[in-house]
Amino acid sequence: MAQIRGTAGYHLGNQSPFGGPSRTDATDDPSPLAAIREQTSKIEDWLDTFSDPIKPYLPAIGRFLIVVTFLEDALRIITQWNDQLIYLKDYRKIWSGVTHLFLIINVIAMTSCSILIIGRKYSEYAVGGLIGVVILQGIGYGLVFDLNFFLRNLSVMGGLLMVLSDSWVRKRFAPAGLPTLDEKDRKMYFQLAGRVLLIFLFIGFVFRGDWSIWRITVSLLGFVACVMVVVGFKAKWSAIMLVLILSIFNLIVNNFWTLHPHHPHKDFAKYDFFQILSIVGGLLLLVNMGPGQFSVDEKKKVY
Repeated sequence: MAQIRGTAGYHLGNQSPFGGPSRTDATDDPSPLAAIREQTSKIEDWLDTFSDPIKPYLPAIGRFLIVVTFLEDALRIITQWNDQLIYLKDYRKIWSGVTHLFLIINVIAMTSCSILIIGRKYSEYAVGGLIGVVILQGIGYGLVFDLNFFLRNLSVMGGLLMVLSDSWVRKRFAPAGLPTLDEKDRKMYFQLAGRVLLIFLFIGFVFRGDWSIWRITVSLLGFVACVMVVVGFKAKWSAIMLVLILSIFNLIVNNFWTLHPHHPHKDFAKYDFFQILSIVGGLLLLVNMGPGQFSVDEKKKVY
């Protein structure tokens, strides 16, 4: 996991540790932007202090949450094996022998790759395997053209890319047949791609369901946070905001445990619940690693 940077050395007299103007200097600037920057800096300091005890555990928690939807899906296939076979055969018109093979491949791939990611072993192959599962299920279940499924799984892939960029911090790896890239280059490209893909779940949330004052407010806050994540401006702060919004939304809307076992929407709510947990895991990795070099936050350190 990426090295966790503490807050020590953050206040060095009147000189910023990144070579720019200090926060004390910023307060002398009466512009609204300076005031906003001062307030967000205070919030970041408070969040850093508050999250210090759990920082060492963020990478492990993030990795587990990213793959939890795959583990739940594997368990669901096993416990609903006959229903899955009937659906694939009668509705998808897939041959009987192929349906068994399809489900076996999915269960084995999701279980083994998830365990590898949690254990930080062969993360590159494990991430590739889970991305392959997402594509295979989209084709097998006929969900390729389902916009909600597409957006959600783009976000899940974003979380998986964050795992990939994080694993490249620790060891050198060049996939066969691809140009050899410096470890640092690979990390920043995949961090950028992961950041961009992570926000697609929220886009799906905005365009789904009935509108209300509460929904409009949450959508506006989330939209601002998503833009900040993509451009890498106060990325850690905005990622934490998205984690809070998605977590509260998940508990309120996708509370599958309150539904009757035979409720028609129970499986859908359960599926949505664990998928959102996966995106939350990707955002936690973003909080831990930072936005990377392709970001406004990183450019501010240089200029």
